[in-house]
Amino acid sequence: MTHPPGDPSGFKVLNEIGIVAQLSGNLFERLLPDGLSLAGFTVLNNGVRLGDGKTPAELARAFQVSKATMTHTLQRLEARGLVELRPDARDGRSKRVHLTEAGRGAREAAIMSLAPTLAQLGEAFTPAELEGLLPTLSRLRAWFDARRTPI
Repeated sequence: MTHPPGDPSGFKVLNEIGIVAQLSGNLFERLLPDGLSLAGFTVLNNGVRLGDGKTPAELARAFQVSKATMTHTLQRLEARGLVELRPDARDGRSKRVHLTEAGRGAREAAIMSLAPTLAQLGEAFTPAELEGLLPTLSRLRAWFDARRTPI
């Protein structure tokens, strides 16, 4: 990609990441099983990766979206039977989000929908190249994560 002379390296990196995020997000959303949005997938993925049982407010903070936006996403997931909102045993005023077996299955189906694209990615880049990206990307994610601003 061409950048004007003098653009800072950090900006160039963020610009590339932004473009990759846009392109990959749009591709993934087109491939997701019918009715599952990218926002819904990310909630399911978070529950599988980091454990479920978070409050809607905790999820909203984690995804840096408004509580109303997260509530809408959770309502859609709940309507499809992919999550359950259960009363918080410690605080009866709030709820906790738990994945259902159908929700875990939907996450796996979403990942499987990427199989042809992942195969093409594997043809364009070696496993070593892809694995080699992870440490730097993980450090970059952690750097940004430490600088979150409350919504």
